[in-house]
Amino acid sequence: MAQDTTLLKLNFEYWLEKAIEWGQATTLESQKDVCLHLPQLQEFLHQVYETLKCVDSIVAIQQFPLIGQLLGRLCWNPFVIGYDESQKTLMWCLCCLYSSEPQNPVELKANSWIRSLLCHLLSSSKWESNEAETSTFISTLGYTSADYYSHLVKNVVFSLVTELRGNQFNGLNVQGRVSASRVNAVSLFCLPLITLPDLTPLLETLLLYHGGASKEILSSEFLEAVNEAFLKKKISLPESAIVSLWLRHLPSLEKAIVHLLDQLVSIQLNSLEEVAGVIKNSLLPQAASHPAIFRIVNEIFKNALLETNGTPEVMTIIQVFTQLFLQAYQNENKQHKFPLKAYFPYHHQPLVIALLRRPFELPATHWPQHLKHISDMLKALVEDTNISSLADLFEIWFLIARFGEWLDIAAEQLLKAAVEPDALLWLLAFYYSPRNENQQRTQTIVEAQAVYKHLMMLFSCTVLSVKDLETAVHSVTGIDQCCNQHLITHLLTNFLLFSSSGHMIAQEFIYHIAETTDTSKEICSLLIRTAYRINHNGEENQKTMKLLNELLQKLTLKV
Repeated sequence: MAQDTTLLKLNFEYWLEKAIEWGQATTLESQKDVCLHLPQLQEFLHQVYETLKCVDSIVAIQQFPLIGQLLGRLCWNPFVIGYDESQKTLMWCLCCLYSSEPQNPVELKANSWIRSLLCHLLSSSKWESNEAETSTFISTLGYTSADYYSHLVKNVVFSLVTELRGNQFNGLNVQGRVSASRVNAVSLFCLPLITLPDLTPLLETLLLYHGGASKEILSSEFLEAVNEAFLKKKISLPESAIVSLWLRHLPSLEKAIVHLLDQLVSIQLNSLEEVAGVIKNSLLPQAASHPAIFRIVNEIFKNALLETNGTPEVMTIIQVFTQLFLQAYQNENKQHKFPLKAYFPYHHQPLVIALLRRPFELPATHWPQHLKHISDMLKALVEDTNISSLADLFEIWFLIARFGEWLDIAAEQLLKAAVEPDALLWLLAFYYSPRNENQQRTQTIVEAQAVYKHLMMLFSCTVLSVKDLETAVHSVTGIDQCCNQHLITHLLTNFLLFSSSGHMIAQEFIYHIAETTDTSKEICSLLIRTAYRINHNGEENQKTMKLLNELLQKLTLKV
């Protein structure tokens, strides 16, 4: 081995002299000499690579102090990098010299130099510069610059992908296994080229690569850069690769979730179809089929709710996300599906199962009974003496809140179906007043019951005025002074949507409520959710849908 190293050192001196003599092969004599020596040079470079891959970068530079000068000069010689596999071998040699954990300014500077060389080797702008000799060389091969560059990238990527994938199935053949440091170097090599379409197979292979190391072998810079490019829609990767990225790198997952929330809150969305489209394209609902990702999403959603004081927009986003997660979960292959307890480990499982039933899975005539079942289980849990802390209460409330579709249906069923109202009113009262300090929830239920009775008396009226409805509500309590105006607003809005007499005064009364109680966003969110459900279930006539569209068109201008 020592003899081989000595021989390599002598060869380094010889080839460095040659590289200096050739320069960038600008004269006919130097071009002829380069072509004459290319086969031997490629064989030498292959020997160098075989040696370098067995040692770390520090040892490599100590053994071969001239290596940087030699590789740097060869990388700028178009005849060298255009010959057979010389360019690929040069790249691998550079990757072996890259310090995955630089310890000093010298190593940092060396890393920067290596990255610039790698970028030069694969960047089309470099190949399409004004270097006449490079263009002449490429045209001599029968390629345009673009074709040459494209073939070059594809061949290098194919070679790297083949080696990495072959290593995955290498079993116990340890000698042939790609080292963790080299995989790390390849990930760093990708950094300046991540958005290049031809590099996509390599990105996917790296993200799905697991070499059996106890710690992450891909560089954090690579993982962050891929995530950033994906979020900005600069690259497209398979779902499996993105899920693997988020499982490998928690900061990337957190950034993706926050990015989604910021995106949805900052733009004016007029329908849940739009909200669902943006959420689905993020791949987060699909990725959440993995319990570890689901729990992180869950925690960030909780924090978002607490930080925004439960704004309707954030609540709606969470509810739509939950629906899309359930769709993805149900579409999962049964062999790879996790049990539901993996997602909701600390909750009362019968309640979770009841909430997970989608409304369209049941006949509409069964909805009241199903809602009563949910309400009874929830009430038993909340009134259990073991549920003493606010944290426990919040966990139960958040579980109910994320399945808000059932809450909206409960408010509708109170007005549309022959139901026993107490259980459904209690369910809604808990959602709007989860804490019962100073009997707040109890007072909310009393007020809601009184408003509900008045609304039911008006439900069959053929003619109704705004004054009639105001009188009915204010005879119980002023809507702006009631214990929970949100619940009363919810009931009133549904009355206007689902009673024939309510249609006539709906626009006037809803605008009045929105302005006097500052609940425009809340009402708008409720109307958007209702329109989405009607569109998907086809349960209402066109008259209601037309009214919803008119209300939304005018209300969104005010929000």
